[in-house]
Amino acid sequence: MIVKTLPPTSEPVQEDSRNGKSSQGELHMIDVVPESGTQDLVVRSPRLLAAREDTKTVQPETRYNPVEIAAHYRNRSLQVLGRIFAVLRPTLSFAFGLWSDSKRGIVVKNDRRRAVQLRELLTRLGPAYIKIGQALSTRPDLVPPVYLEELTKLQDQLPPFANEIAYQFIEEELGAPPQEIYAELSPQPIAAASLGQVYKGKLKTGEEVAVKVQRPDLRERITIDLYILRNLAAWVQKKVKRVRSDLVGILDELGERIFEEMDYIHEGENAERFFELYGHIKDVYVPKIYWEYTNRRVLTMEWINGTKLTQTEEIRAQGINARYLIEVGVQCSLRQLLEHGFFHADPHPGNLLATTDGKLAYLDFGMMSEIKPPQRYGLIEAIVHVVNRDFEGLAKDYVKLDFLSPETDLTPIIPAFARVFADAQGASVAELNIKSITDELSALMYEYPFRVPPYYALIIRSLVTLEGIAIFIDPTFKVLSEAYPYVSKRLLTDPAPSLRASLQDLLFKDGRFRWNRLENLLRNARNSQDYDFNLVLNQGVEFLSSERGAFIRDKLVDESVNGLDALGKNILHNFTYLLRERVGLTAINETPAATVEQQQTLEHIKRILNILRETRGFDPVELAPKIAQLLVNPGVQRLGQQVTSRFTQKALARIIRQLLAS
Repeated sequence: MIVKTLPPTSEPVQEDSRNGKSSQGELHMIDVVPESGTQDLVVRSPRLLAAREDTKTVQPETRYNPVEIAAHYRNRSLQVLGRIFAVLRPTLSFAFGLWSDSKRGIVVKNDRRRAVQLRELLTRLGPAYIKIGQALSTRPDLVPPVYLEELTKLQDQLPPFANEIAYQFIEEELGAPPQEIYAELSPQPIAAASLGQVYKGKLKTGEEVAVKVQRPDLRERITIDLYILRNLAAWVQKKVKRVRSDLVGILDELGERIFEEMDYIHEGENAERFFELYGHIKDVYVPKIYWEYTNRRVLTMEWINGTKLTQTEEIRAQGINARYLIEVGVQCSLRQLLEHGFFHADPHPGNLLATTDGKLAYLDFGMMSEIKPPQRYGLIEAIVHVVNRDFEGLAKDYVKLDFLSPETDLTPIIPAFARVFADAQGASVAELNIKSITDELSALMYEYPFRVPPYYALIIRSLVTLEGIAIFIDPTFKVLSEAYPYVSKRLLTDPAPSLRASLQDLLFKDGRFRWNRLENLLRNARNSQDYDFNLVLNQGVEFLSSERGAFIRDKLVDESVNGLDALGKNILHNFTYLLRERVGLTAINETPAATVEQQQTLEHIKRILNILRETRGFDPVELAPKIAQLLVNPGVQRLGQQVTSRFTQKALARIIRQLLAS
């Protein structure tokens, strides 16, 4: 789904205050129009238009431009060298300390003193390195508990900067001193993160708000680190032949996101767009933005009373199920990555709160990213091919996802994929761990000509961070297990041609229909929150009666005939058996029962009917008129005629064979 901003409409539609009207009283008109199998969200907002124009024309330095940054530092070699030494000196000192401890027999992973030193080191090195620490703080499977506890403080317990500077920024950005804008403002910041610090306040109209103020000299500190790291990435990419990924592109993607994160107007727009796309999901909460109190370095948003997801004891004491909220987060992330493509790229525990009424609140919309429709569908297809053990299809997916160039020879890569997923052969893919899969694939990328496209780094960061939080709450939590119902639902209901082709690949092998795959899809899909029997029935009939569904339709007709044939044979077999036993007419030959294959088809059909009967939305009373409507559908009539015709042909052929045999 793409958000477009159009000029204000002259005939606005009155909307709810959370869904169409800003706190200034401006109206937003929401239109939905189809485009390439997706929906476009069109937002008409005078405030957003003005904000966009302001950031594009008045504040050009808010956009990440590596060429301009390189030109700026090219003649400042002493400043760059000074920064390099400022980073290397404490880093090497810390590394030497760890080495020395290990030589003296000290167990480094349990040494709280070293954990504190690491946190302090990352804090001193600045925002870019703090973000690395934040990412590590969500991985209990990688980082020892003592270090994890310290790194968690990097999320919102960094040293604050002086109130005088924060108040000065508020006055510069909003045009008045804080005391004239806010009825109340906490005397000290209640949280301090890598790019800014947050005060709790109250508007003169009574609403409680969070006021985020940007750190001073932030842009200079970020740009010099990005310049150094970008040059290092370019050098590695050029000199180390084993590295084929676009390291510079990955760093530019990260730089672009960090620069967007430093523009609070952009963050406010992201929050409103996130609400429009995902605010309707059950138990997901997105705070409001107060635009008249927001500018480039100051953001005022609704105050959320909540608890970090990783504070499990506090959440449990409130009677809230933290594991359920992680499930909500997984479902929301799936829609972000695979449905609309606009996703939260920084979901660390400081940005995910359990509200007092048991909802999952998202905070901090500075670092967002997008994944385009071809990549979204490619990811779903890749999941299907992994489930299906179709490693040739998986290799082709990697070409479509831009991990492999089109001219790459896939012959040696296909068995390599089989080796990577060998451990999963005896288990469902849903039991796998995202981290273990990415680690295995990372090792594979060194052996073969893979390249990592820039968009992939933020997707993996988002998924792995979310999985890290999930593992912290419940070590047995499997993100893919929670994801598969949604993927199944998409395969069964999404009309996109590529997903219909994936469904065909999943259900057929060597021309044979695999009933167990359909059972598995239906069983998983019914666990998806927005899966509905009527939706599947309507879309299924529409697809099967279309030209695109011809292949599946023909095969289903064959399988249905086999099922009917088996049912008929069983009825005849039982009938002739009763005649022989009860009436004693031994002249009557006992009709042979259905073959094993036909019997299996019949059993599959029975199980599928049971699954459908247990699916949300199935109601026999409401089903009768629907069936009546379907019977007059030309596509359904054609299907019925095909089944009847083939069943009749098969029955006649059997009668002729029996007559000739006698």
